[in-house]
Amino acid sequence: MRLKQLIYIIGALLISVSSFSQSTKQQQLEEQRRRLKAQIEEMKALLADTKLKERSVLDEVETLNSQISTRQNLIKITNQQANLLTREINANLKKMGSYRDELKVLKEDYAKMIIKSYKSKSQNSKIMFLLSSTDFMQAYKRLQYMKQYNEHRKEQAEQIQTRTEELQTLNKTLLERKKNKEQLITENRDAQEQLKEEKKQQQSLMATIRKKEGTYKKEIKKKQEQASAIDRAIEKLIREAIAKANKKAGKKASKKGSATTFALTPEDKKLADNFTANKGKFPWPVGTGKLTKKYGRQPHPTLPNIQINSSGVELETRPGEKARAIFQGEVMAIQQLKNAGKLVHVRHGNYITVYYNLENISVKEGQKISTKQSIGEVRVNPRTGRAIMKFLIFKDTKKLNPQSWIYKM
Repeated sequence: MRLKQLIYIIGALLISVSSFSQSTKQQQLEEQRRRLKAQIEEMKALLADTKLKERSVLDEVETLNSQISTRQNLIKITNQQANLLTREINANLKKMGSYRDELKVLKEDYAKMIIKSYKSKSQNSKIMFLLSSTDFMQAYKRLQYMKQYNEHRKEQAEQIQTRTEELQTLNKTLLERKKNKEQLITENRDAQEQLKEEKKQQQSLMATIRKKEGTYKKEIKKKQEQASAIDRAIEKLIREAIAKANKKAGKKASKKGSATTFALTPEDKKLADNFTANKGKFPWPVGTGKLTKKYGRQPHPTLPNIQINSSGVELETRPGEKARAIFQGEVMAIQQLKNAGKLVHVRHGNYITVYYNLENISVKEGQKISTKQSIGEVRVNPRTGRAIMKFLIFKDTKKLNPQSWIYKM
């Protein structure tokens, strides 16, 4: 009997662990789905906002592309949820089958015990059973046997009751899971239809762009020139910061009058070494967001026959999202540039991380900051309604690819 109980307890624990794991995964997926649905609603509102009608078709296509990408992720997450529910339903069905078999055996055993008890009672009373003992020890053993027999009957009855209640609970859970799955399937069917409509809208906008491709090429070229001007301003500030830091450290400038590398103190070197050691492990500079533009030369997202260059990466996030430091360091400079909002430069030895298109800055120049500390809010573009932050990494004056340094970017 004890062995059966032990097997039951182990089985129950394994089922509990599996159920907890699936429940946790389901909660994570539901949270992701909730966020994606909220993002889609925000982007739909942006596309419908009459105040933003003066924006260019390029901006509208980029917003729509982002919405399509988000909806595709939503469909993927919803499919994962439905598949997980299918596994839970199948596991519940299997468990119910096992419980029914066990309940059947328990009821049969209990019935046999009742019949045996009845026959025993009709043939001989309990008192006579005890009085017919040859000695006191035998009478004691018979009394203990009767007690254990009664306890076993009680235990069997309790097990039958427990299994019956568990079956009822499982059946209720199963009906809920089936209902949830049907709801997810319906939502996914609707999402697929909406995705088709968005792709039609996308094709229509792209046809408009192709008709006036020359005009939009000029617009893209203008944006690239603005980005290049911002890059030059950033690089100039970094060179000046290096010269200032080196002068303070007593290092003479080069013959050309501009230093290109930091003179490192032992503390700076240790910080830089720690920065290097964490390559590929740094957290994202925003808590929630997605990569919308990679580092380096690449085809334009709307007109792929046009090559553009990016000195860093662009991350789209939700309005109000905070930018955060990827590593401990010191705020080297806060810069204000046209078409870039406010920029925060954080120094980590001879490495510099730059976060731009910010507002409501929450740090000051010279301030020591820690990993994931908030440094400001990602600014929402009033023309497009999108919150996009550009993020750069430098080693001295050399640009680095942030995707190689940030975890899973």
